[in-house]
Amino acid sequence: MTTGTTDAAQERLRRWRLVLGGDTADGTGHALSGGDRALDGTLAALYGNGDGPRTGGDRSAGLGASAPSAARWLGDIRTYFPSSVVQVMQRDAIDRLGLSALLLEPEMLQAVEADVHLVGTLLSLNKAMPETTRQTARAVVRRVVEDLEKRLATGTRATLTGALDRSARVSRPRHRDIDWNRTVAANLKHYLPEHRTVVPERLIGYGRAARSAKKDIVLCVDQSGSMAASVVHASVFGAVLASMRSVSTRLVVFDTAVVDLTDQLDDPVDVLFGTRLGGGTDINRALAYCQAQITRPAETVVVLISDLYEGGVRDETLKRVAAMKTSGVQFVALLALSDEGAPAYDREHAAALAALGVPAFACTPDLFPEVMAAAIEKRPLPVPDSL
Repeated sequence: MTTGTTDAAQERLRRWRLVLGGDTADGTGHALSGGDRALDGTLAALYGNGDGPRTGGDRSAGLGASAPSAARWLGDIRTYFPSSVVQVMQRDAIDRLGLSALLLEPEMLQAVEADVHLVGTLLSLNKAMPETTRQTARAVVRRVVEDLEKRLATGTRATLTGALDRSARVSRPRHRDIDWNRTVAANLKHYLPEHRTVVPERLIGYGRAARSAKKDIVLCVDQSGSMAASVVHASVFGAVLASMRSVSTRLVVFDTAVVDLTDQLDDPVDVLFGTRLGGGTDINRALAYCQAQITRPAETVVVLISDLYEGGVRDETLKRVAAMKTSGVQFVALLALSDEGAPAYDREHAAALAALGVPAFACTPDLFPEVMAAAIEKRPLPVPDSL
């Protein structure tokens, strides 16, 4: 066997040993040394089988019951793993080892790798959070929110501005309302070379209300515990939409109660700390509130973000959706607004909405601007093929 082959075989054994954890049944016979022993210790603390720190050849679990030991572990995993893996391991630690309580300690919050899922966990702990932790928690949440805004804001504004412009065009505009750039582009086939001019057969312009809000957008967001990531993204998008003068944006969150957070949209962190993740779900009550706020149905888009597990009166919910659609409202139902993949949802309720012409589907943050653009222009929604 050549040296290269031997080295490759040893590397495979090393990787399997780290995966299997060194129990007597791992079958590798490979001993770890140096940095690999420390790396194995960080894995053992989370994915081991016993209690307490690793002391011998067998892998055992435990981060200890104190914030300092957990904070040290969080620092260790950042040393050994890339950010994307660190975030997964943090989530596993919260789920498997009850790390949530330790997140109420400021030193823990300073050690974690902040992401959308961590924000959701912090929001669920908001009511139990001591004042000494609250400012640190807000700083963590703000960091995540600002990163999301940087990633999503520019594309959202550009996509929706284009859709708003197109939806506001009229085919017989007054002279001062003519959009000359688009009019010329649409009539190039009527160019007369002998006169070196375009004879426009179709004028394109903007509506008379171009200076006021062209569309009213209502985001109605389920804040039950399973919707944490969606609440975070919806709050960020709500703030982005609220910054656009051409739309009027309202943000409503609900469980069994309904809370209108529109007046806090200038700061999505305030919005998030105004939510309370967990509890039941009354979609019908939330939509009743939203319906009462609609003054221009033909110019309104209502976006319901919910897994559709209704704790209220489902038949009334469906009647309310049908009534809004009949009045001219563009109604969008999103089962999730996140990157988490296919969500769990009430399939019977989703099918009933689809029968009303409202397909319910999960939407990633990157797709959301295009979904909104389609709703604004009253064209078919870009429903994922997997629906």
